[in-house]
Amino acid sequence: MPSLQSVISCLSDYDPSAMSVDQVASILADVIEPIRGIEQVAIRAGLDRVLAEDIVSPIDVPAHDNAAMDGYAFSSAALATATADGVTLDVAGTSFAGGAIGVTASATQAVRIMTGAVMPAGCDTVIPQEFVEVIDDGAGTQRIRFAADAVRAGDNRRLRGEDLARGQAALQNGRILRPADIGMLASLGIPEIKVRRRLRVAFFSTGDELRSIGEPLDPGCVFDSNRYTLHGMLRRLHVDLIDMGVVRDDPDALETAFRTACENADAIITSGGVSVGEADFTKQTMSRLGEVTFWKIAMRPGRPMAFGRITSDGHDALLFGLPGNPVAVMVTFYHFVRAALHRQMGAEVPPLPLFRVRSAGPIRKKPGRTEYQRGVLARGADGEWEVRITGQQGSGVLRSMSEANCFIVLGHDQGPVSAGGAVEVMLFDGLI
Repeated sequence: MPSLQSVISCLSDYDPSAMSVDQVASILADVIEPIRGIEQVAIRAGLDRVLAEDIVSPIDVPAHDNAAMDGYAFSSAALATATADGVTLDVAGTSFAGGAIGVTASATQAVRIMTGAVMPAGCDTVIPQEFVEVIDDGAGTQRIRFAADAVRAGDNRRLRGEDLARGQAALQNGRILRPADIGMLASLGIPEIKVRRRLRVAFFSTGDELRSIGEPLDPGCVFDSNRYTLHGMLRRLHVDLIDMGVVRDDPDALETAFRTACENADAIITSGGVSVGEADFTKQTMSRLGEVTFWKIAMRPGRPMAFGRITSDGHDALLFGLPGNPVAVMVTFYHFVRAALHRQMGAEVPPLPLFRVRSAGPIRKKPGRTEYQRGVLARGADGEWEVRITGQQGSGVLRSMSEANCFIVLGHDQGPVSAGGAVEVMLFDGLI
């Protein structure tokens, strides 16, 4: 991977005390490269894994022209023979899905056909059975009659290779496999695939005031919530987790934790200990073990953040030092760490879309920083989409994240928003 210093040295406007959201995202994208480990797994085990190869279709899907519904197959040329009574055709036989290809039809004949059955020779159109009148002359000869305008040439026929043609790209390297992808691989007869090995992520909280659930809550102490939100957010990325608990503000304990994490994980995420003026040893330990920079980002919440790479005993790991406030942890994770981990996993994931909606009320905002306010998106009385903030927006108010269903994203140069004004929102569905 390129060194952090080599990337930063190329930036003419780099100032660690005044970083924009876009600058941080750009640096992370330039520094981080995918892990190299690759595994071969059965497709059933491929769900949510990152594909490590391009998949090219070895066959045509479907393999033959076939019927898209139950009905009668015939040649569309017969439509030109329609009389006032409609189109009348003799039934030459029946074609079942999975059956042998053997039934043929002349220009005056039709074939009873089931969904998925191979189109008989001479047929290019299927008339759905509900549009057909069946005529039986009592002598064993069956005919059908239907209106000429009930169907058009080529209707209800699936073409060979319509879904995928032999040699066509089916899935690309870097795709996170979804259920539909697993089904498509099965439809191609592919039993195994190459995927990136799972990313290993270690995480812990720092601070003498933190207590884990089950421990007595001494005066001046709080329960550690950050580790639990980080656990949940990381689980959504389907990485292997190493929960290292709470680490006290002690130089030896911190160094041991960082070294253990570095020797067992690809990435390390900490919460707390990166703000200006904090009386702890976290920043010192980070700097001593590797190449780490400390940023003040023009965003709210989540201003302080550390990023770099540390080493221990021949191993190295990316390091993300997040703020200590609960909402700031979540915001910095979703807007920086999530994309960085996807990149390290080798996953090609497009940015989540922003939707422009109406603000239900006024929103205070100062130009010069990007804000991620927590909002509830719903339909207004007039049926149009509108968003309201979830009350207090302090970085320690975790309830604001629990009640929200979206971020209200207020851009760097944007000022206050009046009631009824347009804002951009990022939905939690697909993110959280």
